[in-house]
Amino acid sequence: MDILFSNSQNLLSQTDDKFFRYLFSVIDWNQRMIAIKGPRGSGKTTFILQRIKFGIKAQANEALYFSADHYWFYTHNLVETAHTFYQNGGRFLFIDEVHKYPNWSRELKNIYDSYPELKVVFSSSSALDIYRGESDLSRRVITYELLGMSFREYLNLTHNQNFQPVSLTEIQNTHSQISSEITSLLQPLPAFKEYLKRGYLPIITESNPETIPVFLQQIINTVVESDLAFIADYNAGTAYKVKKLLGVLAESVPFKPNVSSIARKVETSRDSVYEWLTQLEKARLLNFLIAAGKGVSLLQKPDKVYLENTNLSYALKANPEIGSVRETFLLNQLKNIKKEVRLPKSGDFQVDDLVIEVGGKNKDASQINHIDNYLIAADEIEHGFGKKVPLWVFGMMY
Repeated sequence: MDILFSNSQNLLSQTDDKFFRYLFSVIDWNQRMIAIKGPRGSGKTTFILQRIKFGIKAQANEALYFSADHYWFYTHNLVETAHTFYQNGGRFLFIDEVHKYPNWSRELKNIYDSYPELKVVFSSSSALDIYRGESDLSRRVITYELLGMSFREYLNLTHNQNFQPVSLTEIQNTHSQISSEITSLLQPLPAFKEYLKRGYLPIITESNPETIPVFLQQIINTVVESDLAFIADYNAGTAYKVKKLLGVLAESVPFKPNVSSIARKVETSRDSVYEWLTQLEKARLLNFLIAAGKGVSLLQKPDKVYLENTNLSYALKANPEIGSVRETFLLNQLKNIKKEVRLPKSGDFQVDDLVIEVGGKNKDASQINHIDNYLIAADEIEHGFGKKVPLWVFGMMY
């Protein structure tokens, strides 16, 4: 196991504490087994390494990090690795990309049941259904999801700030105060434009900003060709059609899907389109919107489809329509704080009884002024008034 410890220590030596993701202080680290799901590029590996180095501060032999696709596992399995680690004083086991390991759920169950004093944290693709593995982990594992950065996190990371999250209710009631506090320290509008184009993933600080669209395209390829190949058993032909489907969607989002038309364009069946749409949503490449009043069921046709985040909009299309980008941003931020967002009869989004209409700086309430509880999310303004809220302020919620 020396190679695993050596690799773990090498990665830890390169891990700093300059920036922590929002989830770091949310997780109950006392749980015996924790799953951290998240899209590629969201920072799961750094997140785990920071927990080892700055959270538990364990002795060198007590904590071990490795990726489940390490060549060590060509000739060893997870259970025997955990056994040897535990016998030698190990107490904190961190496993990255667990979905790339065959029989992951059965072996994790065996580890949990065999070593009560061992705490296990593992990461996986967002597309992995932790509770539908071949062994039942539902009573053993607590699952969290590390999503892309909010605009708040982006400002903290790139402008060395320490803005705290605000709730949707606080935005509704005190948005003028929130925007005033932030604009006293920086100009949010130029930063917001940059965030929409390439600020959703922490990689922004490590890469040339101009290369981020290429990086995102590589992420898409990896999700479809690698992650979904492991999770949904895609072959090369299926992966090609799924990417073709994503290309069709990128040209016209947000839109109300005509599944028969899409199936013809992609040269596949309607059932396959439904299945692939669901998998792309789970993999955090798409977001769905269901009409208010409708029930939600598996393989249900969404009433509206969006790309999951605005960086994807710019990666897949040189000049995406700005109205689409604005809506994509707001839906993303609302879903990332686990709000149930619906498509209302009037307005763009509905959260509980609150209706939100999205637009530019001149957007008014003419389409929704018959509704009592509404907000206008207006782009290109620093400060709002009354029910008109700067769009960027909705990025301060997590």
